[in-house]
Amino acid sequence: MTLAYALAIAVLAACGVHMMLSRHAVRILFGVAVLSAAVNLVIFYAGRIASDVPPVILGGQDALASSAANPLPQALILTAIVIGFALVSFVAALALRLWRSVGTLDGRELGDAERLGTPFADRERRP
Repeated sequence: MTLAYALAIAVLAACGVHMMLSRHAVRILFGVAVLSAAVNLVIFYAGRIASDVPPVILGGQDALASSAANPLPQALILTAIVIGFALVSFVAALALRLWRSVGTLDGRELGDAERLGTPFADRERRP
């Protein structure tokens, strides 16, 4: 079962990276979301998925039971979900602004900065 979880997480991460390397802004947005989900699953899997004992320290004990779920990955996942949602929302706002100002979401058609040239052109010509 561990191999199946690892394979599923690897496929999600690979799909996310592949989509992030695209030149289309919406694919990059989906790639960020999928890669964020894959990272969340890695953290979740690190905290023992199959544990039946809740992460609660009972009265009179000093530590968690050895078979208890680890509460730290659960807290990290909650934080990562919020940060991932904020990042996806920010990229979606950038994509919307790009669509409204330029009229395209394809990175190959965004060449305004290259057409302006370099501000250091005078320095390159001088010896």
